[in-house]
Amino acid sequence: MTRLIVAGTGLIGHRHLAHIDAHPALTLAGIIDPDPNRRTHDSAPGFADIDAVDVPCDGLVIATPTETHAPLAIAAMERGWDVLVEKPLAETRDAAQRIIDAAERTGRKVLVGHHRRHHPRVEALQKLIAEGELGQPVGASLMWYMRKPDEYFDIGWRAGMNGAPVKQNLIHDVDMLCWLFGDVDEVVGIGGNPVRGAARTEHGGAVLRFASGVIVSIAFADTTPTPWGFEAGTGESPAIPHTKQDSLRIACTGGAVEFPSLTVWSGAASWNEAPQARQLDVSEAVPLVRQLEHFADVIAGRASPRVSARDGLRALDVTLKIEAATLPKGVSI
Repeated sequence: MTRLIVAGTGLIGHRHLAHIDAHPALTLAGIIDPDPNRRTHDSAPGFADIDAVDVPCDGLVIATPTETHAPLAIAAMERGWDVLVEKPLAETRDAAQRIIDAAERTGRKVLVGHHRRHHPRVEALQKLIAEGELGQPVGASLMWYMRKPDEYFDIGWRAGMNGAPVKQNLIHDVDMLCWLFGDVDEVVGIGGNPVRGAARTEHGGAVLRFASGVIVSIAFADTTPTPWGFEAGTGESPAIPHTKQDSLRIACTGGAVEFPSLTVWSGAASWNEAPQARQLDVSEAVPLVRQLEHFADVIAGRASPRVSARDGLRALDVTLKIEAATLPKGVSI
């Protein structure tokens, strides 16, 4: 049994708690939350902060506000625990680097919660691109168009830029794109906030140039209830209805692929020939559960983190560049 403590009981924290409770190989060793009502559990003890924890633990799942990630992760590693840190790894590049330095100093392991890498459809997409069946990737187009309910922003830390869709949502897409195409060497963009008018980015567009030569355009907004976005298309989130609509298209020299349907287009040598379509067959699974199972393997020494702290820093670095490039006029970071 792998003994896990969960810090934070918000939207993602509750999902972690439910999956740990239901898993036969995982034990919920405790809950950390400053609110005594939110840390109450039928069988696991609750603690106001990490210093109060007095039970055996193998790993800490950090699902708290972003600015607390670095201090919690460092404190946990200094106590001898491995950590699973929800995205983004930290609020700033310097804070993320402090997590990396602490891991190297303590010898502990850090897994970053970019759980999409554990999604079977993302795994199949990455394998398809990596094996070169469709030739060299040339470009891609990605959409993330959702409308968050107004009450989502009632929580204080979401009122400003930390609640914008770039750092909170697009960072997942950025990590997935980096897993597919490698490092990003240039970012340009534009953004605005015309609907709610709050001090944060609401919508925008960005273009990423990867060192491999791939050019990716990203369009995003948290003010429009469309069927186009990773969560809606895959059904990954129980809070977002499953639309099964594609939100990512990748063009390669020998064909193309749409995601999440995994419709593969191939067989045409030029625009004079008709491409043929087929769909990849993939078994479904819950990525958050698979990520927790992977975390248990990392703790036991059976695996290295699929998403390392350095991967998390890379995704954060690109996301911060997108955030800066799409900042509305009059809004500061």
